[in-house]
Order: sequence, then C-alpha cells, then structure tokens
Amino acid sequence: MTKTLDAVHTTDQLPESTSVVIIGGGVIGVTAALTLAERNIPVVLIEKGHIAGEQSSRNLGWIRKTSRHFEDVPLALAADKLWAEMPERIGQSVGYKQSGIMFLAKTEEQMAMHEGWLKSVDSLSLDSKMLSSQEIDQHVPGGEGKWKGGIYTPSDGRAEPSIAVPAMAKAAIEKGAILVQNCAVRTLSTSAGKISGVVTEKGEIRCSQVLLAGGAWSRRFLGNHGISLPTLPLVCSVLRTKPMDGPTDIAVGGPDFSFRKHKDGGFIITQRGALDAHITLDHLLIGWRYLSQLRAQRSFLRTSFGREFFKDLGLARRWTANSRSPFEKIRTMDPAANPDLNHEALTNLRNAWPIFNQAQIEEAWAGVIDVTPDSNPVIDHIEDIPGLTIATGFSGHGFGTGPAAGQLAADLVSGVGPLIDPKPYRFARL
Repeated sequence: MTKTLDAVHTTDQLPESTSVVIIGGGVIGVTAALTLAERNIPVVLIEKGHIAGEQSSRNLGWIRKTSRHFEDVPLALAADKLWAEMPERIGQSVGYKQSGIMFLAKTEEQMAMHEGWLKSVDSLSLDSKMLSSQEIDQHVPGGEGKWKGGIYTPSDGRAEPSIAVPAMAKAAIEKGAILVQNCAVRTLSTSAGKISGVVTEKGEIRCSQVLLAGGAWSRRFLGNHGISLPTLPLVCSVLRTKPMDGPTDIAVGGPDFSFRKHKDGGFIITQRGALDAHITLDHLLIGWRYLSQLRAQRSFLRTSFGREFFKDLGLARRWTANSRSPFEKIRTMDPAANPDLNHEALTNLRNAWPIFNQAQIEEAWAGVIDVTPDSNPVIDHIEDIPGLTIATGFSGHGFGTGPAAGQLAADLVSGVGPLIDPKPYRFARL
C-alpha cells in the first residue's frame, strides 16, 4: 500500500443478516455502500484486506472524460458532479480539484487519434479542445519536447485516492453501513436458485442481494460459481516525488510519461507507454479474446513469464464454503514496482520538462489492473444467479468514475431508476 493511505477503523462483528452484502472495499464497493446507507438500505461491506488496499489507492487519481469510449462518457460526466459534491456530502475533503487534463502528441498519428476521439464525442458537447504546440507551451511552460500538439479538457480533474476512498468509507459507516475488514467472503449461498447469503471465513450472513466489486479478484470468485468473467491482469508502476516546484497544475499525459500534482506538493509519475504483463494461466485460457487489443497496443506491454505464473497457478480455482479460499491466502495484491519503468518515466519526463531534474523519489508502488476485452467495465445483474450484481473490470480507469459507478451499482441492487443508462456495461456483451 502507499504510505499515504488513510486507515479506516471497522467492526470485527458480522451481523446475522442484512439486505445487501458488498464484496470488496475499493472505490466502487465503498461508494455503493455509501449510497445504499443514505437510502436507509441495510448493507454490509466485507473486505478481505484493508479498505482501498489495492488498486483503489494505487491509481493515478485522474478524473477524466478525455479519451474514454463514447458510451463511457455519460458515466464520467455523472462522476464529475458527484466528485464536486463529495466534500459536502461526506464532510471531508477528498482532494478533488478540477484542474484539467492534457494529452500530448509526438507524431501525426497520435494527433489523428486525439482528433478522431474528439470527433467521436462531438454530440456530447464536452469542453475538450485540440491544442497547438505553442498553446501547450503556454499551459505548461518550460518544456523542451517537440510536440505536434495535444488535446485538453479543462473540466477534467483529480482527487487523492489514498484519502478519498477511506473518507467515503468513514462516511458510509456514519450513515449506517457496516464495514468489516480482514474477512474474506468464500462463497455465495443460494436457496431456491437465488441468493440467500454469503459464507465468510468468520461465518455466514443471510441477505437477498450481493454486489461483487472485487476488482482483479472477481474473475476467480465468479469462476468458483461457474461464471466466466473475461478479465486479465496488467501491472502499472507508479512513483511519487518529494515536494518540488513544477510546470503546471494540469495533469499531463505524454506518450511515454504522465504527471500530476500531489496534495503534498510532489508529483505522481508513471510510464504511460508501458505496463507489465506477467503471464498467468488466464492469459493462456482467454488471451485470444484480446487479440484486437494486442494488435493495437502490443508495444505497450512488457511481457514476462516466471514467478508470477507459478504463484498464480498455486491459488485454487475451485473451493468450498468450508475450505480456505485464495482470498485468505493473499489478503492484498501487492506487486513490486518495476524500477526500470519508473526510471524510464522520470527520464522521459526530464527530457520533456527539465524542471523535473530536481525530482527526488519519495516512494514507488504498483497496482494490478483488471482489463476486459473492450476496456469497459461490467455493471450488471448476473442472470444465472438471481440476486447477484457485479461491478468490476474497470480496466485501469475506474477511480475517476468510481462514485457514479458505485451509485449505478447501488441503483441496480436496490431496483431504483439508474443514474445513467447501464446498457454499455451489460455482462452479455462479453
């Protein structure tokens, strides 16, 4: 976990019953719990490790509409409003700032990609706009990169993952939700063909609805119940600098680096052009479903085969309610940061903006991203198990839409009119 992750104090006692059980204490599960608690719906959130211990505190904190699929933008727009309202809603800052996000293009091909995206969302009336190289220099002075241009969305922003999700979790507790950490849900219980509860390592809780928001663990959990969810893991390495002067408050994504200001005065930096792909059994089982992505983004993947394959192979894919689950063996998915990728990121950034020559690394970490074949999440009921809803597969961009995605999941669970049309997130499309 990152050094700055706020702790959340929760109960160790499981109630005998509730209306809704949420599996997973990341941004989606927490915001769903907050929403349900505000609606006076009894809800228990169960997290095998710590609240926001995995990708929900390890992401970059970007809140963007830029470069999202057309059908994913309505959720991002809804999230913008919810992020802006969050401090008043929960009585605490989440580090939200609408400071803008800019993506840079080094080549004509990259410019064409940004122009194509902007054209594709023309009907949505976003404030995104193309920038010339001169305009980039005006917004982010002191650079030495030779940019063809870029795209900029002033209404995009950022929040601080390590304080935002814990703050929302504390608010959910204050509003009546029960949160339990260090407790794994092993299996679902069913009666007459529908959800009747969950079995945890500490006992069973009766309920009529379950929301699975287990991130990269969701595929394994569902697989134990005969449901095949196609997601594959990728690993993103990140570093945070010590406090320093910087060129801008805007978050900037170059072809092979990105940076954004951190609340403590440093910068969050990553190698935007590379992710680690540690081969696992799932890559062999369902990798063919990602061929179109692989053709388009092969240069982004740093593929390796070794220790991670055998570590994953050693985790059970089938277990019973009375046996120890994989989620008890690995409480927190904690991959090592790739120092080579972080070095590349910092070197590339220094070449583009020399002010980062003064940067000193405060910490580095990595997080596991669960990627679907079309890079969009699943937020939907599972027809084969009535009473089960899932919200997972956010493909590395779930934090930004987290409050809206959690509310949409809560809408589906509680049967109220959905925040936005959930059709793009149906399970059947996969």
